[in-house]
Amino acid sequence: MIKERVKMDVIGLEIPLISGNEDYTLAELISTYPLEDKDIIVIAETVVSKIEKNVILKNEITPSNEAMELSKKLGKESEVVQVILDESNEIVKLGPNFIITETKHGFVCANSGVDESNTSKGIKPLPKNPDKSAEEIRRGIEKITGKKVGVIINDSMGRPFRKGSCGIAIGVSGVCGLWDRKGEKDLFGRELKTTEVGIADELAATASAVMGQSNEGIPLVIIRNAPVPFTNGTGKELIRKKEEDVFR
Repeated sequence: MIKERVKMDVIGLEIPLISGNEDYTLAELISTYPLEDKDIIVIAETVVSKIEKNVILKNEITPSNEAMELSKKLGKESEVVQVILDESNEIVKLGPNFIITETKHGFVCANSGVDESNTSKGIKPLPKNPDKSAEEIRRGIEKITGKKVGVIINDSMGRPFRKGSCGIAIGVSGVCGLWDRKGEKDLFGRELKTTEVGIADELAATASAVMGQSNEGIPLVIIRNAPVPFTNGTGKELIRKKEEDVFR
């Protein structure tokens, strides 16, 4: 017999287009929605970068010789390449029209997460400190509403050995990032030895399915009744340490 065990709601929200000149914070905007305790608010990184004014105009960029050389090789604008380099710790691999880098946050991704999509002008890097941004938004929401919530900032990134981009958590606050389930028992009573769940990434991907990747205009998702721990998680804890990386 089938028995219902979990029912989780995923609510996509349209918000006003963010220009970066708003006279309100994201916490104030999000708090206008009727939130509940233990709601998880997933926010597209584009919105966070724009409201934090983390957008670079092309006429403010002076490409280096390295950027100009890579620009010719990859067929990308030298200004864009320069921002990719500025946002990276190192180049991991050159693709046919992209650069795999390790960002200053520690993410390994294409083009340092830099893009021009859903931005009317300029080049948009990732938020400077996504965990800090998530923490500030969460604290602001909780102060305004009195509700205890979690906040995840997500972005879409490609994955090695698989096609298609997928949402991941780059900033986390108030909810578990990496769920260590070692020591728990499986259905047959065996102790779990190595199980760690990237639960914030799973939630980020769930939200991305609703947000879309084009012109849907849904940069904010509320996940309600998620069966996850509400702990002091971070996005940083999801990053594999370099010494544990078997591919580099």
